[in-house]
Amino acid sequence: MSWDLLGHEWAANLLKQHIVHGDVRHAYLFTGPPGIGRRSLALEFAQAINCLQSPTIGEACGNCRVCLQIVKLQQPDLSIVEPELEGGLIKVDQVRNLQRSLSLSPYEARFRIALLLNFQRANQNAQNALLKTLEEAPKQVILLLTADSPDNLLPTISSRCEILRLRPVSMDVLEKALISGWNIPQAHARLISHLSNGRPGLALQMIKDPTLTEKRGAWLDELIHLFSLNIRDRFSSVENLTRNRDQLRSTLQVWLSFCRDLLLITNEREDHLTNVDHEDEISALAARLGKEQIMGMHNSIDHSLELLEVNANLRLLVDNLLLEIPRIE
Repeated sequence: MSWDLLGHEWAANLLKQHIVHGDVRHAYLFTGPPGIGRRSLALEFAQAINCLQSPTIGEACGNCRVCLQIVKLQQPDLSIVEPELEGGLIKVDQVRNLQRSLSLSPYEARFRIALLLNFQRANQNAQNALLKTLEEAPKQVILLLTADSPDNLLPTISSRCEILRLRPVSMDVLEKALISGWNIPQAHARLISHLSNGRPGLALQMIKDPTLTEKRGAWLDELIHLFSLNIRDRFSSVENLTRNRDQLRSTLQVWLSFCRDLLLITNEREDHLTNVDHEDEISALAARLGKEQIMGMHNSIDHSLELLEVNANLRLLVDNLLLEIPRIE
């Protein structure tokens, strides 16, 4: 079967050629925003390399024992390293455990594959520990790293990997793919392609789990409601946000997309909106807010997201942010 990817055909073709010509690198780094398809590309690559019944070089059958085990992340020669908790860090002990497993010969596949997900969340000790493996990788080992950006890894890590930078696909292209490949009604496909900002992985997550779209709508409604509240009422209405760091992160990311939409409306770029199902509310608010107010709120939310990554106090962070949201009578 061909690689089952939505978008990123150029990356799949490049990796296929590496397999066909026997030129597979010992380490690859797939970068791009969350939901872009980094993990999916890595697993397709792992299947194509280790398939037991490959119909042609560079392709996986999708049905042999190894292919099925890789999809389930249960293949003996596939090692997964990722943060143990949502929003947590990859620690040096995890990398050391990986190194011990990579020192063994493959059990049944051609190569041992190490899949290191979201490696930008590895602490410095963990990144330094991986350097030795990158420099002296065993012959039958391939390391596949994913990260949001090479800039968030040690330069010595990035420089030892073949880097594939994945970017969002055109919303029109994604919409058509959802309609033709997944039989999604056109209106819903348009909504998903915009909400995902052209990120195929996130689009498929939203299709498989409708609650993701429902939560996003609820978080936007909460923000729109805040514009009409005084400070005291704001503090009490978002009390739940101070209890869960991961939920707060997700909420602020949605709020940030709303602010970007406000700026797009003020610049008459409606075709590029993310939250197209809230276009009427966005237009009404943009007409009543000044551009400086919108930019101030955007920057405050963006800064709050940065503070979340350094374990800022949630109560203080939320309180300060609420002060930056303009009030509209």
